[in-house]
Amino acid sequence: MMPAQGTVMPSKVSCLYLLTVVCWASALWYLSGSRPSSSYVGQVSIPMRKAPKVSKNSTFSNIRTRSLNPHDFGYLINEAKKCEAEPPFLVILISTTHKEFNARQAIRETWGDETTFPDVRVVTLFLLGRSIDTVLNQMVEQESQIFHDIVVEDFIDSYHNLTLKTLMGMRWVATFCPKSQYVLKTDSDIFVNMENLIYNLLKPTTKPRRRYFTGYVINGGPIRDMRSKWYMPRDLYPESKYPPFCSGTGYVFSADIAELIYKTSLHTRLLHLEDVYVGVCLRKLGIHPFQNSGFNHWKMAYSLCRYRRVVTVHQISPEEMHRIWNDMTSKKHLKC
Repeated sequence: MMPAQGTVMPSKVSCLYLLTVVCWASALWYLSGSRPSSSYVGQVSIPMRKAPKVSKNSTFSNIRTRSLNPHDFGYLINEAKKCEAEPPFLVILISTTHKEFNARQAIRETWGDETTFPDVRVVTLFLLGRSIDTVLNQMVEQESQIFHDIVVEDFIDSYHNLTLKTLMGMRWVATFCPKSQYVLKTDSDIFVNMENLIYNLLKPTTKPRRRYFTGYVINGGPIRDMRSKWYMPRDLYPESKYPPFCSGTGYVFSADIAELIYKTSLHTRLLHLEDVYVGVCLRKLGIHPFQNSGFNHWKMAYSLCRYRRVVTVHQISPEEMHRIWNDMTSKKHLKC
């Protein structure tokens, strides 16, 4: 079709100039600091001008799309129907790694056994990220098909991503088990006195608590020594003191807090120290954790009477876990 009379056709030179301007504008936008970015292991951010479509793994559609930490990792392994039959009294979230099969099995056969207390429903889940070793991923997949107690999200499983692992657990409870009453978050080298936890601390016959958080409360500040495992850079956390937080080796909270922490995390700068980060979220929520001396974040020599008084003990091997559990269950008739 010929152009109408009086119409000015763009020359090749002007088209090339316009294309050059567009390319430079795009490059300047990419190099500017306004694009999304991430500094922690396992998440790759791709600059986007438009809000991404909501994936089938997304949670809480009412959250603002431009969040500081969009926890948009998909589930590689999930147990979405774990709580469908009956809401549990207690959900146990255990942070673990791919190579810790013996520890997981010891927990399944001792304090993490979901059938131990017939009058109280307990759900046990092991939390993992994705390993860089494909063989380990396949082994965990096979383990999951046997026991159906593993949840895996698509981030790299590493020490610096422990915060992501805990947030995965919070997200899972809020999404798939919102009617549960309490949650225990712990690690795979922890022995838990379940009888003490359930009947003496949480008390199933009493009214469920709300906005409740307890464990071994730590009041401390950031370590600036770069050689330390718990080093915290000043630019990441400039304050001289942390808010009160519970040791990540084991803490218990009412299930309503899972959604509150998850939502708060979406707009709170990530810290690699998981327990400190949870404390930061609690401070934003105005929730103060309660001190409980039954939660021990250190190793204790075993004695029947001493272990009857505790809720958690740290640095327990799979072999010790079996020995302690067998001794405690076989001597319930003995008095201290």
